[in-house]
Amino acid sequence: MADQWYTVGEIVNTQGIRGELKVVPHTDFGDQRFAPGSRLSIQKENQPGDVQVEVQNSRLHKNVYIVKLKGYENINDVEKFKGSLVKVTAEQRDPLAEGEFYYTDIVGSEAVTEDGQRLGVVTEILRPGANDVWVVELENGKELLLPYIDDVVLKVNVRTKQITVRLLEGLM
Repeated sequence: MADQWYTVGEIVNTQGIRGELKVVPHTDFGDQRFAPGSRLSIQKENQPGDVQVEVQNSRLHKNVYIVKLKGYENINDVEKFKGSLVKVTAEQRDPLAEGEFYYTDIVGSEAVTEDGQRLGVVTEILRPGANDVWVVELENGKELLLPYIDDVVLKVNVRTKQITVRLLEGLM
């Protein structure tokens, strides 16, 4: 299971000259993931190999984490990480409370109506504001936007990757 990696952020740029990085979080647990002492893996997309790092300190600034890594003291040391993904192993994911899910548990799940009619597969989760919106690619190739609210999403079975939904008037 250690071979399964989960993206928790993307390094978009450097910050200053002291080796800090700007990381856009891809997680709801940014305070934990980028806390001092956290172990992370930096991986360039479509390139073999990764770099294991430890967070020295971090701070949140305008929805981006400014992260300082142990052993990387100046901009020249971290410039190579721009455009890389920050990942953790499956073992590093925290267990969630009942009724909570990781995005990776939802994306790829089959959406069916409460009558058992297959709609399609969840391809993406959007976060526009008050609630998440699950994007379902229908069998005809179109997209259905499902608000993640109790009236619409009735049941989520992470184990079987199936979501039971109620289609309110106007959703289709």
